[in-house]
Amino acid sequence: MSKNMSTRMKPSGIEWIGDIPDGWDIKRIRFATLLRTEKGIYNPNKDIYIGLENVESSTGKLVQTESEYEEGFYDIFHKEDVLFGLLRPYLEKVFIAKFNGFCTGEFLILREYQGDKRYLFYFLLSHGFLEIVNASTYGAKMPRASWDYIRNLTILVFPIHEQQAIASFLDKQCEKINGIIADMEQQIEVLKQYKTALITEIVTKGLDKSALMNDSGIDWIGKIPAHWEVKPIKYSLLSNEKALKETTRDDYVIRYIDIGSVDFDNGITRYEEINFENAPSRARRVVKKGDTIISTVRTYLKAIARIVDDKDVIVSTGFAVFSPQKNDPIFVEYFCKSEGFCSEIEKFSYGIAYPAINESVLINIKIILPPIKEQKIIASYLDTKCKEITNIINDKQSSISTMNDYKKSLIYEYVTGKKRVTI
Repeated sequence: MSKNMSTRMKPSGIEWIGDIPDGWDIKRIRFATLLRTEKGIYNPNKDIYIGLENVESSTGKLVQTESEYEEGFYDIFHKEDVLFGLLRPYLEKVFIAKFNGFCTGEFLILREYQGDKRYLFYFLLSHGFLEIVNASTYGAKMPRASWDYIRNLTILVFPIHEQQAIASFLDKQCEKINGIIADMEQQIEVLKQYKTALITEIVTKGLDKSALMNDSGIDWIGKIPAHWEVKPIKYSLLSNEKALKETTRDDYVIRYIDIGSVDFDNGITRYEEINFENAPSRARRVVKKGDTIISTVRTYLKAIARIVDDKDVIVSTGFAVFSPQKNDPIFVEYFCKSEGFCSEIEKFSYGIAYPAINESVLINIKIILPPIKEQKIIASYLDTKCKEITNIINDKQSSISTMNDYKKSLIYEYVTGKKRVTI
């Protein structure tokens, strides 16, 4: 038998929580749950280790449990403990353990909660709580929260049967939402793969399906139109033509681009305006409109983009700068983003943690060049097609953002009692 919960509300005294139902109360987190700091020796051959990267944001799911961590003393968590990620809390790294294991010290391990632990999980994920915690972080590059702050924050307490009802309701609703989001993310991944395949096909085979084909002499390319040229980059493009001198005025304001400012799909995503005297020593390469920049460090990131705005723009020496000379700059960018070319860069990179490619090796990779008129036709065609694909991707990403916002709103409304579950 079910009945509607009372809708009478009262002030909680906590700004982000607002009004709460009659019958609910507030309690400091330190009085509602216990922090565990137990440590033990982790054995990679038989134990499970969890890092922040293993926790899927906002869902509490583990995406991978294998790790390369060495044997040593680490924090121990037990089955049904609730773990909360302290490093960059806005990443929403919260989960309920389904097994015993070891974890990084960047997690709070909460145990013996006076209520339903699934409710605690959702409360810790609620948008208002994460905002408060995130505002308390310290450290510029690696912002983290502390238990000393979190322990004095407020959690809501009320009968456990209603906590269970809220948790069960949110389990079902969030599972549906997460499923929709996962489907859209998979669709986006397929679209990205299709776009890359399309680029590779067109920049290596052209648009004329009836063209006479010859072997390119390059395994990943195969046959190409007979009238196209194959040359090493160093004979086709200029590289790293100009750099800032050490005598540059200290007050010269540059717009700096580093590796993290470039996205494979979206190009240059941000510029950092900074005086030359305060700029990092690697801020030296001068670029001009039409150049293509390619990351030569952390090559797995595929940080490749064409310069479309060159006013006072300086890029990191971690980029190779290719100038098109008599070639079409848009075609050059598309070729550099082709699947095979990116694979060549990765193949010739060295190093595990930060793979890099020497410039002398990079400029000897071969590029395929149609006549300039055909380059422009291909570039125009790919611009149109890729824009269509990108628009579809952007629409899906916007839908994902809307679904995530809806999920956050749903969690907030139910964990704070703005909406009630019938029991």
